This record gives sequence, structure tokens and C-alpha cells, in this order.
Amino acid sequence: METLYLWTNQVPNEINEKQYAVKTPDTSNNIVRLTDVTNPILEVFRPDAAKNNGASVIICPGGGYKILAIDLEGYEIAKWLNTLGFTAFVLQYRVPENHLGALNDVQRAIKIVRSKSKGYNVKSYKIGVLGFSAGGSLSARASTNFNKSTYKKLDEIDKVSCRPDFAVLIYPAYLNKGKNNTITPELTVTEQTPPMFIFATADDAYSNKGSLVLSKALIDFKIPIELHILDSGGHGYGLRKGNIAAETWPVLAEKWLKNIIK
Repeated sequence: METLYLWTNQVPNEINEKQYAVKTPDTSNNIVRLTDVTNPILEVFRPDAAKNNGASVIICPGGGYKILAIDLEGYEIAKWLNTLGFTAFVLQYRVPENHLGALNDVQRAIKIVRSKSKGYNVKSYKIGVLGFSAGGSLSARASTNFNKSTYKKLDEIDKVSCRPDFAVLIYPAYLNKGKNNTITPELTVTEQTPPMFIFATADDAYSNKGSLVLSKALIDFKIPIELHILDSGGHGYGLRKGNIAAETWPVLAEKWLKNIIK
């Protein structure tokens, strides 16, 4: 597996030394959890050459900005995207509790992938973000803060746009942190906000109201939006079988993704 390091020298807004991410002892529900990410990376998953559709997706696993559910919402998603023809990049962004650092990381990741697009056979130059739970929050932040410089420019890569061409948010968290459950103030939707696919369930308190709030803001600005809210499914299911939501969203997202990269 190819690994791309986001920051060659000093990591912005990081006080700790660079180190490998740490696996937590919690393996409940057969999930590998990483924490103490201080040297963020992208892990590259390439599709078969015959299937390559010329687009790529940066995957942001969830974990409450405390850990990264790296297999459930990272590697397993990358392999699924490969079957659809996408080059997938699993992002190890900074945790725990470095919200600014996480935003730095996803912005830098988009710039790196865009700057290397020719090398990854990304003929369409369409680069999306796909996030789960807190990773959905991070994907929404990347999609609404791309005009803000959140760290000092370091090199030629930082001259490249960090605007995603599309975003997929699966049970996204923290979208309605405004007063009285309004949209999180940081999420500034404009006419330049990219199209989004949002999936949640009615029984998921982390994402049901927030998904509605963000969708309304997108509709108000006439941004293409596809929203699905299933009646049940809970939270944190990824692609794993035995959960109706986990079996539903990939089918809907596949159709949307194929249309969005045309």
C-alpha cells in the first residue's frame, strides 16, 4: 500500500512530536481504532486499471474526533470505492480533539491529491470527500471552508485549490451546533459549495437533525443535494452486513456518484 505524508516538516497547529498512530485496546464490534495521530497520512487504494473511472475520493473515518474507525469507515470503504472505479485515499487526520488540525489535514490532503492527479490517472480531475460521523463533519467543513486559509502556505502544493468537487456524508455528526439546533456556524454554505449526498436514519440522534439542517441550507443556495433518511439503522454501521442502513446507502450512493462524475 502506498502512503503519502501530508506534512514534510513541521505539522501546523501540532505541539506533539511526529509518531505512528496508536491502535487503542478497544476492538469492540470488530473495529480497529486509531488515536494519537500527529503525523497525518493518506493511504492509497487503486482500482483495477480496466475499471478506473478517472475520479478519486478522500475518505474521512469517524470516531468523534477522538479516534479513527480506520477499517470500518476507512479501508473497507476504500475497497468498495475501488470496485466502482474510484482511486481512494484513506485519511488519517489528527485525533484526539484537534479540530483545527483535522481541518488543516483534509485541506492539505485535497491539495496533494489534486496536485498529483495526473499520476493517479484522474482524467476528470474530480476529487470528492466521503466521511462518516465526525468524518462527515470534517467533510462538510472541507466543503464549506475551502476559501479560508487555516494554515500558513508551505510550498507549491498549497497554491492548489482545496475545494472538493463533491461530498458524501454518511451519518454525519455535529452539523447542528448552532443556537436551537441551527446549522453549525462554521459551515458557511455559499453558491460555490459542492454538491452533496447525505444519508442518515431517523433513530440516529447524532445525525438526523443535522442532516436536515445542512440540507435546507444547501437547498436555499440551490446546491445539488440528495438526502436520504431511513427510519432505522442507528449509527456507526459502515458497510457491514446485517444492518438495513448499511445495505441501503451504498446502492443509493453508487448511483449518485456515477452521475456526479459524468
